[in-house]
Amino acid sequence: MQRSIPLNMITCSLCQTDEEEIIKRLVRQTEKIFDDTLRERARELKMSVHEILTLASIIEGEAILDDERATISGVYHNRLQKGMRLQADPTIQFIITDGPRRVLFDDLQIKSSYNTYLYSGLPPGPISNPRVASIHAALYPAQHDYLFFVSNGRGGHWFASNYAGHMINVRRFRKERE
Repeated sequence: MQRSIPLNMITCSLCQTDEEEIIKRLVRQTEKIFDDTLRERARELKMSVHEILTLASIIEGEAILDDERATISGVYHNRLQKGMRLQADPTIQFIITDGPRRVLFDDLQIKSSYNTYLYSGLPPGPISNPRVASIHAALYPAQHDYLFFVSNGRGGHWFASNYAGHMINVRRFRKERE
């Protein structure tokens, strides 16, 4: 399964292309993807292309299963609409210097505008180069009342509409992890 590559981790030791050229290519490719229909959809959501790409990059970091991308996107849209913090682990992975690794409680206290555990709303920019599937999920979130999700330990997630349900899923995850 293809995963996105954070822009700060791009290296090209086997070719003569420098980082600036790689970034320009990524931008050109993204501009091709964002046709008028997708730009209009972003406007309908009252979001900029930059905000959609930022959200899509978080979805990219969360979703392993393609069929969960829209559901995860729906959770984040719901949280944004309610003014809740996104509390997205991929944003923590982006700011830790010794990752990727399991996110620790102390990591959640890192002072960074990318820390969605400390700050509400979207971070200032994308944390990776999201695939088209994540961009589409950001633009077309599933409609549901979920506000929480946790890994099920098998590549997917369990979703919950309230904190009590979320805590049941967290205990379930911890029990299965043992």
